Amino acid sequence: MSLKEEHAYCCHVEAEPDGKPCYNNIKMYLERWEYPEGITNGQKKSIPRMANCFFLNKEVLYKRTPDLGLLRCVDVSEATKLLEEVHAETCGLHMNGFVLAKKILGAGYYWMTMESDCCKYVQRCHLC
Repeated sequence: MSLKEEHAYCCHVEAEPDGKPCYNNIKMYLERWEYPEGITNGQKKSIPRMANCFFLNKEVLYKRTPDLGLLRCVDVSEATKLLEEVHAETCGLHMNGFVLAKKILGAGYYWMTMESDCCKYVQRCHLC
């Protein structure tokens, strides 16, 4: 099926292969100060560096912004709902992927592949 033949509702954030959120390694590191099993030495160096940009409040992980704000990290199902709801709001079909990502950030939400997911979603929606 080509890109033009797909409906916009088929274009959602891709699920993580292991069923855990993409930020799970960072969350585990901040909760227990330990690494997941089977990671490489390079990953052991990058996880603490990345964790500096995040804040864990009980079970909820937040990403710190340069202006000291906090963005709530969401999983695949929440990200999909956000894409659909925010895109269907005021701008409708006139919104591009970068504007959609900016609106979601402005609403206080974040996921690691947000910008590319927003661009893909808008592109497929506009081709319908």
